[in-house]
Amino acid sequence: MIKQAIIPLAGLGTRLLPLTSVFAKELLPINGKPGIEYILDECVQAGIKEIIFIISDKKKMIKNYFYNDRFYKRIIKKKKDQRIIQEYNKIKKFRKMIKFVYQNKPLGTGDAVLKTKRYIKDNFFLMLLPDDLIINKNCSKSMINVHKKYKSSVIAGMNVKKKDVSRWGIFRLSKKINKNNYLIKDVIEKPSMKYAPSNKAVIGRYILPKKIFVRLSKLKPGKGGEIHITDAIQSLINQNEPFIAHNFFGKYLDCGSMNGYIKSNLEISKI
Repeated sequence: MIKQAIIPLAGLGTRLLPLTSVFAKELLPINGKPGIEYILDECVQAGIKEIIFIISDKKKMIKNYFYNDRFYKRIIKKKKDQRIIQEYNKIKKFRKMIKFVYQNKPLGTGDAVLKTKRYIKDNFFLMLLPDDLIINKNCSKSMINVHKKYKSSVIAGMNVKKKDVSRWGIFRLSKKINKNNYLIKDVIEKPSMKYAPSNKAVIGRYILPKKIFVRLSKLKPGKGGEIHITDAIQSLINQNEPFIAHNFFGKYLDCGSMNGYIKSNLEISKI
């Protein structure tokens, strides 16, 4: 059973400047609620018991958000507002689940994952990228069910426009398992449109095997001088480790760009 999740949060959020010059992008409100709480709710509803946040010294605001007891106690004592009490209790509940590790140099998602090595207990764990919200259906829960059935690593995927493939990790699929799940033959990090093997993109949900840490520790920097999780996944696929591409049912929202952030607010306000 998947009981642990990791969430990389050390990125600077340059696509959301100037907002992120003073504020962590993961705390920006989406329909009145910090974006990171949508990810946490997804984890809790999927049965996750422990969540590891990968932050940097520049993103300590995120940790402070969950440890601002003095502020809440002072306000609650003064106002006794039930809504504030409920919000504080929710934050305390999340806090019990969260551990923090640090990635102070921006060396990529693969490097961020490697920072969590000593905390991962079981053979598989969940990773969620906070820029990618998936609403209406719990993608993590669906992926965990696929993992339980096939005892395999699972990656969320969806079709993107051919002209946009260079923004994503892109799958080459092999065997069809059923209408929503395929075995992955290759995954390529941000290929050009000319060399993309398909338009099936990796979306920010992964169930990864613990053995990926060995691969990550041996990887050399790839595109942009970063350690890419897709390169470690490809290394495992080359060693016949099965990875499943899962077509999820929820609605995908990109919260990592200004245009996407605005659209996400509008979409979630309709729920």
